[in-house]
Amino acid sequence: MGTTARRNASAMKMVGALLALYRQAAGHTQRSLGERFVIGEQQIASIEQGRRPLKPDLAEQLDELLETKGALSTALSRMPEVDLVPLWAEEFLDREREAIAISVYDNLAVPGQLQTEGYARAVFRSRVPVYEEDEIALRVAARMGRQEILHRKVPPTTSFVIWEAALRDRLGGREVYAEQIQKLREHAEMPGITLQVLPLGRTSHAGLDGAFVLMETPEYQRLAYMETQRGSHLIADPEGVGILTQKYAMLRTQALNTEETRSLLDRLLGEA
Repeated sequence: MGTTARRNASAMKMVGALLALYRQAAGHTQRSLGERFVIGEQQIASIEQGRRPLKPDLAEQLDELLETKGALSTALSRMPEVDLVPLWAEEFLDREREAIAISVYDNLAVPGQLQTEGYARAVFRSRVPVYEEDEIALRVAARMGRQEILHRKVPPTTSFVIWEAALRDRLGGREVYAEQIQKLREHAEMPGITLQVLPLGRTSHAGLDGAFVLMETPEYQRLAYMETQRGSHLIADPEGVGILTQKYAMLRTQALNTEETRSLLDRLLGEA
């Protein structure tokens, strides 16, 4: 483990110990606190033991509930930066790894779970300000590792709806584009994966507010995730999740069915 990683692990344990101290002082058990924030006793335990990072939005809510005058948020702000994954995205990746069902709508790029190495590299090279090449290589490797969930012995039931506009861009050039469309075509045949393209030219569009992800945990909790350029939202509120679930259902009716999607991908391959 490198020096930065060791510092980060130590800081996580310190923040976890602070949370345990304030929780006990407020008269909460790990279970009662976990239930209060719809995240569960096990996650509170993991944070307190330093095995899972405390996220900024949860730190703020805990500070308010436990009346710590911002102590947890302040401690969190002093932690070393996580190298590859911003804190606001880690909770989503944790939940994605354990999900039993995942639904993804994307309108700007091919979803990360389906990207080729070349396409992922082109995505990271498009960032402003630019990443250094070494950092791009690390981020591409991390993204490829994330795709292992689709190839587990028992993978999550997964559905993708991709706006056709995202498939018309040729990030990385002609060869990268052809390789990416080929990968999508292969995944369109995989059991347990449903892939649909929302075509251009529709007169109605349920996804104009942007990309989002729906997930179901092994405990059958339904969650939603939305990302912006500077942060993200992991939504556990049933009403908020319900609204996005309705949007996704509508997107699936507006999109091409799976057979039509395979035909479109075949045409795109022929044009590549």
